[in-house]
Formats: sequence, C-alpha cells, structure tokens
Amino acid sequence: MSSLNKVMLIGRLGQDPEVRYTQSNTAVATLNMATSERYKDGNGEIQEKTEWHRVVAWGRLAEICQQYLHKGSLIYIEGPLQTRQWEDNQGQKRYTTEVKALQMTMLDSRGSGNNSGQQNQNQNQQAQNQKPQMSSATPIDSSFDNMDDDLPF
Repeated sequence: MSSLNKVMLIGRLGQDPEVRYTQSNTAVATLNMATSERYKDGNGEIQEKTEWHRVVAWGRLAEICQQYLHKGSLIYIEGPLQTRQWEDNQGQKRYTTEVKALQMTMLDSRGSGNNSGQQNQNQNQQAQNQKPQMSSATPIDSSFDNMDDDLPF
C-alpha cells in the first residue's frame, strides 16, 4: 500500500508573509497561519481553540504570497508536511515541521482588502501566465461573494 502526505488548511494569516531569497535568487515565503475550532464545553459555553501552522511557499508562489497576502488574509493551503533539521549557533540540532505549500487559494471576499478590484484583475492575469501546479491564485467565483466568512473551524 502507498502512503500519502497531504495537508489541507483554511485559515487566516497572523502576520504579513516574510519573504527571503536563496543564494540562487529563489523566493521563499514563510506564513504563520491560524486555524480555529469552536465547540461547546460541558457547561454549554462556546470555546475556541486556535492552532498555529508554519507554511513555506517557494518560487513564484512565494512572490504571489508576498504581493497579495497580508495579516488577516483568509486562505486555503495544500501541500505535504515536512520536517527540516539544522544546527543552531551553539551546534545544537534543531527541527521544525512545516507545510510546504504547493497550492494557495485566496478566500477573502472581493470587497475585503486593499485595492481588491485591481488585485483581482492582476490575479486573473497572473493565473493565466503561471504553471497550474505552482498555485491557483485565481479569484473566487462571484457566486461565493455572499457566503458567510465565519467558518466553523
């Protein structure tokens, strides 16, 4: 039997994407993404639990994240979970687990965000020019504009 390593998240960014470049000039974006779960406790009171996820995007997808995403953006991320190892300044081995974003979709409604009209037009142009496996940064179909953004998780 084969194995599967696939993470799918819908959540909001806790801060603007942080973009760096490798020595070979490849963009790398780091996103801090929150997902929340609401539930009723034993007393019938609504509780909320938030999980934070580290997401890394590479190449053109990283540049799109930098250009269009900001703190509070609602996004869908899909990709494998990966653990990296490195040595810190004291020679200690350190590990981090993160989602390697292979696909990102912006889920904010068209009216929310800065310059959203121009933004959606630019997204359409960029989506037509990029490889499908890198990102699906196309805007949401207008039939979704009336959906409630208050997701249950």
